Amino acid sequence: MANKKRNVYQPKPMTDEKRNIIRNLIQEYNIESTEDIQDALKDLLSGTIQDMMETEMNEHLGYEKYGRNGSTNARNGSKSKTVRSKYGEFKIDVPQDRESTFDPKIVKKHSKDISSIDEKIIAMYGRGLSDNQISDMIEDIYGFELSKSMISDVTDKILPRIEEWRTRPLADVYAIVFIDAIYFSVREDGVVKKLAAYVVMGITESGIKDVLAIEIGENESSKFWLSVLNSIQNRGVKDILILCSDGLHGLKEAINTAFPNTEHQRCIVHMIRNTLKHVANKHMKEFAKDLRSIYTAPNEETALKNLDDTREKWNDLYPGAMDRWENNWDVISPIFKFSSEVRKAFYTTNIIESLNSSYRRINKNRSVFPSSQALMKALYLATIEITQKWTTVIRNWGRIRGELSIMFPGRLPD
Repeated sequence: MANKKRNVYQPKPMTDEKRNIIRNLIQEYNIESTEDIQDALKDLLSGTIQDMMETEMNEHLGYEKYGRNGSTNARNGSKSKTVRSKYGEFKIDVPQDRESTFDPKIVKKHSKDISSIDEKIIAMYGRGLSDNQISDMIEDIYGFELSKSMISDVTDKILPRIEEWRTRPLADVYAIVFIDAIYFSVREDGVVKKLAAYVVMGITESGIKDVLAIEIGENESSKFWLSVLNSIQNRGVKDILILCSDGLHGLKEAINTAFPNTEHQRCIVHMIRNTLKHVANKHMKEFAKDLRSIYTAPNEETALKNLDDTREKWNDLYPGAMDRWENNWDVISPIFKFSSEVRKAFYTTNIIESLNSSYRRINKNRSVFPSSQALMKALYLATIEITQKWTTVIRNWGRIRGELSIMFPGRLPD
């Protein structure tokens, strides 16, 4: 795979005029190091901006400094302002006018950043860096400090984008939808709590993955899940063929209400994990093999027989270990309608767990998020970065879609 080309600046040809400027710079600033060059450029940038603002004021008033043209408006001193740039911070004196109608273009009102640092802060935030780490990195690169409140103000700029993303229209039909939860430590009212981020991911009828929704911190209940599913409906979703999830409390009832024709499939991988977590290591491999004989069975009749055999074999050592399989059989058994190839597309939440592993990376540098809003900002930024790479259909989608079209006639677009 070819290396990605870097966007390297190509200098323009050296001219005599450039050489004269460089000689004058060396003399004027006594340049002896690259740091001296940076300081000289910062000073020149400050002076250039100052002169350009004065020129803008001349154009605004219609006369040069100390002149007059009979207008009621006039210069009214200046106001000091600290500006951030790629060369560091420096002060400029912004010209003022009596009527306060001057709006400079070179450094706009209320703006203090001319270096695109805001976007860099947002990118670092999305990669999981803490506020302290962002501040340290900015100081190392640009030579000025950023407070936590300033970083928060910068990242708050994406809140309208988050709201737009959360309310964007969705597709009419999703062939498969996955719902899973991932937990983060969040500080609320001075207390650190574990909050769940419930992630809803769908596969469109054309086989493309998309994150439909992220909900943080609600307690699982039929009411909560119904509000989530109703929100998806209100954004345009008319039908879901299969919904795969772990045993989220109240979800089954909510699906029956919001999408009564949807097949609810319990995640087999979670079933296996929950069954094996109390099994001794020496029995783990054999027990897992017996469980595999259930969910890979060619049909439901054989699966039920293998379930009975597994229960009878292990009941003395692990009584009740297979109860969850019998109690959840109605949401396990849908897989037996499909071929083994198609089963792999939805009986496990591996697809969404791969997404969750990307979310967990943002937690590596942050043991605790300062608020649920801060967590939502980080999850949104990570989601945008991840989903931009989802441009191809999932594996074997042609065969999967064909089988789904037969099993759910008339529900996928032609």
